[in-house]
Amino acid sequence: MVMHAAQSCPGIGERLDDILERTGSELEKGLVPVNIFANADIFDAEMERIFAKSWVFLGFESEIPDKGDFMQRRIGRDSVIVTRDTKSAIHVLANFCRHRGTKLCQTDVGNQSHFRCPYHGWVFKNNGDWIGAPDKSKAYAGLDPKDWGLLKAPHVESFLGMIFASLDPNAPTLMEYLGGAAWFMRGLMDLHPGGMSPMGPPDRYKVRGDWKTGSENFGGDGYHVGVAHGSVQTIELAQGFDVLNNFSTHYVIPGGHSFLGHDFDSMFGPDGHVWYYPSDIQEHFDLDRLDPLLQDVVKKNPPIVGTIFPNLSFLRFFGPPSPGKPPAVYTSWRQWQPSGPGEMELWSWQLKWNFMDEQQAADSYAAGQFGFSSAGIFEQDDTVVWEGAPEAARSVWARKENTAFNMQMGLEGMGQQKLDESWEGPGEAWRPGPGEPSQRAFYRHWLSQMVESGK
Repeated sequence: MVMHAAQSCPGIGERLDDILERTGSELEKGLVPVNIFANADIFDAEMERIFAKSWVFLGFESEIPDKGDFMQRRIGRDSVIVTRDTKSAIHVLANFCRHRGTKLCQTDVGNQSHFRCPYHGWVFKNNGDWIGAPDKSKAYAGLDPKDWGLLKAPHVESFLGMIFASLDPNAPTLMEYLGGAAWFMRGLMDLHPGGMSPMGPPDRYKVRGDWKTGSENFGGDGYHVGVAHGSVQTIELAQGFDVLNNFSTHYVIPGGHSFLGHDFDSMFGPDGHVWYYPSDIQEHFDLDRLDPLLQDVVKKNPPIVGTIFPNLSFLRFFGPPSPGKPPAVYTSWRQWQPSGPGEMELWSWQLKWNFMDEQQAADSYAAGQFGFSSAGIFEQDDTVVWEGAPEAARSVWARKENTAFNMQMGLEGMGQQKLDESWEGPGEAWRPGPGEPSQRAFYRHWLSQMVESGK
């Protein structure tokens, strides 16, 4: 009897390395295999190779302003406690007891000097140090406290009041990691010395979509607006979505970061300067804090969405706080928190300028919630269509056919978008839209992390 080697069937028993190898081949053509959007092996590798290696956003310093304050956050699927100790230093601690792994912190925010395990009573200071246990002299007389503190993130840094951490002992500095993205972030957040702060804790809601879809969409997908959000034009809340791409610029930054800018002057006239902020807000801004090129970008072609790899995005746009009222500009930082293969939680913070009076802040918050929240008219559109990628990834038919998604927009022969050789800022500038250079760059960096970190 002749024995034949079993042939590999796409989608059945696929190995992680095979999926990554195919992803590399497809990306050269501007394609992305469906397999990466709801695969358990891919998801587990992302947790180890991306989230445990990258700088991940955790929250704002203003959320823990006082000594003893803490907030419970996540790095990938790991629950962490972000604390401010008695010396005002910020720590990021693993949220499990070193004794039996019981979760130490059950609340989202609070203030306390120590954490006591609800199982056996081990006690840890808010800087992570082990300080005691019941009947310590009888049960643990020889225990060395230095060996049994909570796990601590080796790197914690802040930028513009935003707290980031990396679990990788060999990680670069935060500024090295952000690279040119930090330049754009200054243009968003550093227009006034008082800065910005969130107007409350993050909204959180579950989405049947992959975290990568949120990241790459907010990194520069202007093409979907006229279709996915077409109902907004139907009810005449806004118009002009069909020509939005004609005024767009894709800023692509090494490291998987990207921003999507729009020529507000051409779209809205002189009033479009600086994200369409009204004069009573703009009069507080000090654009001289920015270098001349960034000033020009902020005035004429500011980014309205962007992504910091892996899973942090922002949105700045405008809308009515209530029917009949003039539009208010809102700023949202949002995080695509992976919760399982093809599933995530969306966390969203609404920010205000700290110089705003109560009414200005309220109008900005209401406009942001109306557009992007669990019931927001734009958010609902996005989160529904994002369910498609994981559903396709779970399809036996799609996987057997080696189905890939198309991200070729803007490649040679596909459209009008060109690399702007005159751009003197960080990264690359591609214009005019539509195009998908940001999406291709995002997945190329995703793949490089998945492959290099896995060696």
